[in-house]
This record gives sequence, structure tokens and C-alpha cells, in this order.
Amino acid sequence: MECDYFGLCGSCRLYERGYAGQLATKQQTIEEHFSPYLNSEKLTVFVSPESHFRSRAEFKIYHDEAGSFYAMNRLDKQGVVKITQCSIVHPAIADLMTPLLEEIKHHGLGHKLFGIDFLTNSQGGVLVSMIYHKPLDETWKTKAMHIEESLHIHIIGRSRKQKIVLSHDYVIETLRIHERNYRYVHIENSFTQPNPSVNEKMVSWSLEQLEGIGGDLLELYCGAGNFTIPFSHHFDRVLATEISKASIMAAKQNTHLNNVENIQFIRLSAQEFTQALDGVRTFRRLEGLEVRNYQLTTLFVDPPRSGLGEEPCTFAARFDHILYISCNPETLLRDLEQLSQTHEVQAIAAFDQFPYTHHLEMGVKLVRKAIP
Repeated sequence: MECDYFGLCGSCRLYERGYAGQLATKQQTIEEHFSPYLNSEKLTVFVSPESHFRSRAEFKIYHDEAGSFYAMNRLDKQGVVKITQCSIVHPAIADLMTPLLEEIKHHGLGHKLFGIDFLTNSQGGVLVSMIYHKPLDETWKTKAMHIEESLHIHIIGRSRKQKIVLSHDYVIETLRIHERNYRYVHIENSFTQPNPSVNEKMVSWSLEQLEGIGGDLLELYCGAGNFTIPFSHHFDRVLATEISKASIMAAKQNTHLNNVENIQFIRLSAQEFTQALDGVRTFRRLEGLEVRNYQLTTLFVDPPRSGLGEEPCTFAARFDHILYISCNPETLLRDLEQLSQTHEVQAIAAFDQFPYTHHLEMGVKLVRKAIP
């Protein structure tokens, strides 16, 4: 990938050796750190497209005497760098960046505009959030509707304690996984996987690790059902928990989009679910659902960067099969020290979700050790 802002823009930090070089650097680091778990298993690495891979992007808007520009924080942390293009965003976003600023200028909507967020799907539908340091009125709404119609996009206006949705606040993503199409509602300002190509590979690899197990599955940190929906075809029932109300609502919409009926979504934290399962606490949100009737022998987790931690790892050790997706190799390595006392690693993978950065997503399959 070529970019005029390498070395200036703080978004991409590993770039001097190109895509292959930056991935090799990360892979070497992972193999060194995870060597105790790679004695018999080779690290499987899933690559990203080298450019135009991000379906989400957030830009500052910088104003000076020359006009309004997109901006990113500088790599040296000394202010911002003005940019006119970005090589890592989806082509639909890249093609829209300049025309959008021109329309904003034409309609006089640049005053107090300090940020623009983009969200797209693989098919090129784009949702734009325009973020202001001032209240938005009917005049703004009328002019923004003209831009929406002119560019064939969807626009949201945001300011302090204000959100104006002109048409809708989501895109519908379609992922191709194991010869099947899955559709997802991706809501503005909520978490979605930013690299659709790698996301498809990550879900596909995860499905392969769960083949032939059967029974019921417990998923913690399910989000909007990115993994849950495809997993449902491999298990009798799926019990999935998530603390975010917006994510739970999206997850339920996604079950309808995909005609899935064997998933029960619960808005509980991982700790709360453990308390409910063990009968320590009762929750009104579980009224009418007897979680102890599930035959839960498989656990899937995709926790935040903080990882699981000691108590959730103790809970995870109850399960015969554990599949762990991690966005932070450091906390994954910490958790594996505890989990490997009762389980053995059968497969381990790395997913280059964030090219040109130090970040790697990882996946680990663990199976309970045989009792001697």
C-alpha cells in the first residue's frame, strides 16, 4: 500500500517494510511470546487486504484560512496532520471523502463541525455522522437532507445531547461464511468488526474449531451476534450474554434477519451470568428462562482488551471446550497461564484485523485435559 502520510499520520505505525514486513514483525513477536503453546501446533495466520480494508473510520475536521480538511493525530503526537485521502478505508468511504467536504462547504454546514465518522458495509452503502460543537436546528436538517440525496448516503447529525437521524442510523452488512450469507445490522456509534474480510476469516476459523461438538453453547460478550448467528447452526441451543442494551437489540434483529430461532440473548455481564447459573442471585431479566436446564459443555468468549481475568477463567475451566477470541495478546497470554492448568491448546490463530499497527486479533481453542 502506498500512502502520502506514512510517518506523519498516527493511524499507521508499522509501514516501513510494507504489508508483508509489518505482518512478519507481528507474527514473530506472537510466536516468541506464545511459544509454550506452539510446541505441537503451528500458528495459523490470516492476512488482510493490503489497502482499503476498514469499514469504519473517524476523522477530525480541521479549519484554517484555506478551508476545511480531514485530519488525524500526528505520529509524533505534535498536533494533527491534514489529509485529503486515506488508503486504509473502504473504497466507498475513500471515494466519498472529497465530495462530502465539497457539499458541506457548498451548503454552509462546516461551522463548528469538528468530526466526521464513516460506517459502510461490504456492498458500499455509507452512513455518515457529522459531529458539531453547536446545537443543530431545522436549517441544518434541511441542508443535510440535500447532501444525503445528492451523494446517495445516510447522514446523522450529532452535538452535545443531540442526535438527528435523517433516514436511519445503521447499515446492513452481509458476510460470506462457509458458503452461506449472513446479514447483520451495524448501528452507528456501536462496536462492529472494522475489517470485514478478516472478520469473515475469523468467524470461519472459529466455526471449524467447533465442528462436531454439538449440545448447547454458552457465549459471553456476544455483542450484536457476529459469531453467535453462524454458531447457532452447529449447536442445539445457544445462550448468549452481553451487557450493552444496544448490542442486545441489534443481536435480536440479526436473528430475525437470518431466520435463526435457537438463540437466547440475555443482557447480563459475565459475572452476573455466573451468579445466575450458580443460584447465587436471581435476575428479573431471566424471568421465564431456566439457564440450568441448558447442557452447556462449550464456552465461547470474545472479551474486551482487559481479557477474562482470574474469576472468569475459573468459571471457564468448568467447560470441556473453550474457544477464546482475543483483541489483546498480552491479556490472552495471562489468561492462558491459568486456563492451561486444566485445558490444553489444540489450535491457535492470528488475524491481522488492524494492518500497519501493532495490534493482532488471536484465537485459541482449548480442550479439557484427560484425567490420568
